[in-house]
Amino acid sequence: MKIAVFGKEFGDANIDFIRIFFNKLKKVGIRPMVFKEFHEFLTSKQIDVHDPLFFKTHIDLAENADCLFSIGGDGTFLNTLGLVRDSEIPVVGINTGRLGFLSSIPKEEVESAVDEILNGNYTIDKRSLLKLEASEEGLFGNISYALNELTIHKQDSSSMIITHVFLNDEFLNSYWSDGLIISTPTGSTAYSLSCGGPIMTPASGNFIINPVAPHNLNVRPVVIPDDTTITVKVESRHERFLVSLDSRSETIESSVELKIRKEDFKLSLIRLNNQDFLTTLRNKLMWGLDKRN
Repeated sequence: MKIAVFGKEFGDANIDFIRIFFNKLKKVGIRPMVFKEFHEFLTSKQIDVHDPLFFKTHIDLAENADCLFSIGGDGTFLNTLGLVRDSEIPVVGINTGRLGFLSSIPKEEVESAVDEILNGNYTIDKRSLLKLEASEEGLFGNISYALNELTIHKQDSSSMIITHVFLNDEFLNSYWSDGLIISTPTGSTAYSLSCGGPIMTPASGNFIINPVAPHNLNVRPVVIPDDTTITVKVESRHERFLVSLDSRSETIESSVELKIRKEDFKLSLIRLNNQDFLTTLRNKLMWGLDKRN
């Protein structure tokens, strides 16, 4: 198996773990392909990667890898979207961050995780993406899609914005709020959850429309089928507002109309056979710690 490795800068507390990971790859005869900038950082930390290959673009990755290891937290995992794109190369997340819904494998289990993957003891989960189409061309370049959510935010900290939302061109509501989240099932445990949104299982086939700090308290999140085209028009006292796709943001003119729909391809995520979403949910949200459970 040809393994690629992506990561970002990390603290000294993770140095020993990273060494264990690359030593494990060497032990099982894997010559890894490492993201070039990540390798430069590893070198600065005096971590030996044992004669690696390198990749810098999604083309390098698509031509030379069977799977991609993401080393970091969920933010690092989200950054792999721009490298994997529509190649269907599966991603496995090793968690060196905090919560880790996407990077679900604890760093302490990395050696056994490598063995399980090499032995084929895993399942591929297909995760839906949402795609942004805007009346202004060129927004977000060739990566105009998100795994977790699209978020619309006011640009400053003063007045609210109004987001007029249409579902398949039929008017839904005008939200007076600080912003609006449109979330996938994967993103239901991210920003949307912190704003009072529901949790959805990954294969639910839905989107969540969730206002951020709405002015009208009777406004609540709405769950809709993911074959719906969502149109958003923004009204504001200011000329510009912010749009984010996962962790990537751009400032957009208030005259720009946004259309959000399900992307034509999905992200492939490696799930070890001893893992499942419901167990991850209970563990990450610490359900069951109450003695009544």
